[in-house]
Amino acid sequence: MVKSLEIEEFLQRTTPIIDVRSPKEFAQGHIPGAHSLPLFTDEERAVVGTLYKQQSRDAAVLEGLRIVGPKLAGIVEEARSIAPDGRIRVHCWRGGERSGSVAWLLDKAGFAEVQTLRRGYKGFRNHVLASFHEPIDLLVLGGYTGTGKTETLRHLHLLGEQVIDLEGLARHKGSSFGALGEEPQPSTEHFENLLWAAIASTKRGRPVWVEDESVMIGRCKIPQAFFDHMRGAVLYFAEMPQQERAERLVADYGKYPKEQLAEAIKRIEKRIGPQHCKAALQALEEGDLRTVALLTLRYYDKAYLQGAAQRDQSNVKPIPVNKSDFPFLAIQLKNACQTPSA
Repeated sequence: MVKSLEIEEFLQRTTPIIDVRSPKEFAQGHIPGAHSLPLFTDEERAVVGTLYKQQSRDAAVLEGLRIVGPKLAGIVEEARSIAPDGRIRVHCWRGGERSGSVAWLLDKAGFAEVQTLRRGYKGFRNHVLASFHEPIDLLVLGGYTGTGKTETLRHLHLLGEQVIDLEGLARHKGSSFGALGEEPQPSTEHFENLLWAAIASTKRGRPVWVEDESVMIGRCKIPQAFFDHMRGAVLYFAEMPQQERAERLVADYGKYPKEQLAEAIKRIEKRIGPQHCKAALQALEEGDLRTVALLTLRYYDKAYLQGAAQRDQSNVKPIPVNKSDFPFLAIQLKNACQTPSA
């Protein structure tokens, strides 16, 4: 039996989801955890879409049937491998022809429960974007580059605190060097989907820790409504001496090839200035990574300070830390957020 569900009920179910849009559509963004089972390839979708626009719906449907006919058995077999118990959710872009056709096929093939999504992925996206406007109790961990914020958040998670790793979702560490060692970034659209899923997995009524970020993490843009929540939250500013931070950066980034480090330095040449860029590249060539770190920190410290200055300073709580104190810092932060005066 096929049943059409509204977005809230569709997402509450736990059965596997198959996304029957084209591979390109899926890559651009999808419901986290969904399986890609495309009815058409990207090229086939283009052909059918052109027929729909230039001729008629009937011509497009007929061509779609010609294309899909030989694939029917394979679609059923793959759907069964995804949902062995015969219970499955299906969606396409608008909840129309593609998901309806696949749902009908699976129902006829004997699936016990087939559910489609009204308004499809488009409706899901509206749901995602609206969710960022909902209140959320955020606590923000800030500090200059090299302070060990990501490591501290890991320790907070181990202490039982709720944490959303924005840089992990974006697959980028947030600076010109942030793509080193990372997989390709998701689109901003899919980053938003992943952020929605991370928020949805948290328990309301308990605070959620995030790292302080600029609105862009590499090429991924934090949704403005969520970014506004971050800017309005209490910022715990971890203070670490610049010399110690430089040592951490050398340890974190010194393992990457010189060519990649040089490219990252050149990307910020206009920001650090030609002289400092030249000096950093020379130090890199000589293997003096500590000098490279100190030169680049001049720019990043200034940029971060400008961003922090835009906050309500009464919401900024400085906390001293050194490079070996991250477990203790996490304990301090956990205690501080449970203290009314914090």
